[in-house]
Amino acid sequence: MPGPGLLADITNIPEFETFTLAMIVYFGGVAITRRVSFLREFNIPEPVVGGLGLALVLLVLHLGFGMDISFGTETRDLLLVYFFTSIGINSRFRDLLAGGRPLAMLLGLTLLFMIVQDVVGVAGARLFGLPSGTGVLVGTASLIGGHGTVIAWAPEIARLNSTSGMMELGVANATLGLIVAAFLGGPIARFLISRDHLGPSHEDRREGPIVGLSHDPNMVEEVSQTSMMASLLVLNIAVIVGFVIHGRIQEAGVNLPLFVPCLMVGIVMSNTVPHIFPGWRWPARTRALALLSDYSLSIFLTISLMSLQLWTLSGLGVALLLILAVQALVAVVFIIFILFPLMGRDYNAAVLSAGFAGFVLGATPTAIANMTAVRKRYGPAPLPFIILPIVAAFFVDLANVGLIHVFSQF
Repeated sequence: MPGPGLLADITNIPEFETFTLAMIVYFGGVAITRRVSFLREFNIPEPVVGGLGLALVLLVLHLGFGMDISFGTETRDLLLVYFFTSIGINSRFRDLLAGGRPLAMLLGLTLLFMIVQDVVGVAGARLFGLPSGTGVLVGTASLIGGHGTVIAWAPEIARLNSTSGMMELGVANATLGLIVAAFLGGPIARFLISRDHLGPSHEDRREGPIVGLSHDPNMVEEVSQTSMMASLLVLNIAVIVGFVIHGRIQEAGVNLPLFVPCLMVGIVMSNTVPHIFPGWRWPARTRALALLSDYSLSIFLTISLMSLQLWTLSGLGVALLLILAVQALVAVVFIIFILFPLMGRDYNAAVLSAGFAGFVLGATPTAIANMTAVRKRYGPAPLPFIILPIVAAFFVDLANVGLIHVFSQF
């Protein structure tokens, strides 16, 4: 992590100060959530509350004083890698095998919804007389794809449609979509769980969650300096190996997020090393690793949300806001009436529903945060934490390229 720097330019906050501020903002979110029962009842993650709170403050500073404050992101990105690597270390091959059919089902449903999302975007653009390229930008390009996909595709969409302003519009839609996703997943899960009186299975309660063991009241294991250092050592080794593999993958012309090979390395290590060295007290599913995992996700999300430049939303007109509202409504209907029943109508399906809302309207970390908030309140649900990141990481980006190319031609 970069060392502290001088705040010579207050509009560009360095890495160390960003990291420190994020912890303060996170605790602010915790304090607000404890005092506002609505946020607890509807499973709104604390990092979302704190991060968006600061983002609103920065919006006021921008509108009142013209200040454009930005934050360092290197620490944030490293924490994301740590989090997904911890998921890999906590995973067992038998869990992955058990997720085979649900994984295939989730993949098929995700691809179906992506088509629906782009159809809604293009239809909405035509209905309101917007430039044709707008349709795909308010579809999978900005919602499932997020800011990164918008940045990659907006210039090409603008060229194909001879239209300017595509970048600003796509970024604004992705920003608002992320906010909607963060507030939508928890209420959906709450509705499904309450309506069908759902809860974790006996086996899942006995096995425990693959993330968030630090919140499991049944865990009696104490955290020590040795257990924390052992967990961090295993994480670092997995990240180093994953980083090397990621470089080889990029050389082969395949573009995958860094956390994907790190996640897979964690899975392989956790299912081989303990058998090769049976005397090694492996950190999988221990409170120490869970603390590192929860910490990484919480600070990552806090930095991500407080970094949102909400003033970019001014690029969204009434027509585009209506299209996004329809996209959110379609997502809710799809989740409740299609995804939840086909995924089994059980507690795991309800938790997955919260994650799916966070994923198809925001980003994979938002999905994980939604599911984590639900799991903290109702109990462990290992399967969604395994299958959703795999679908999001391996398949969706490739499918999105094809869909964006097809729909951008209309």
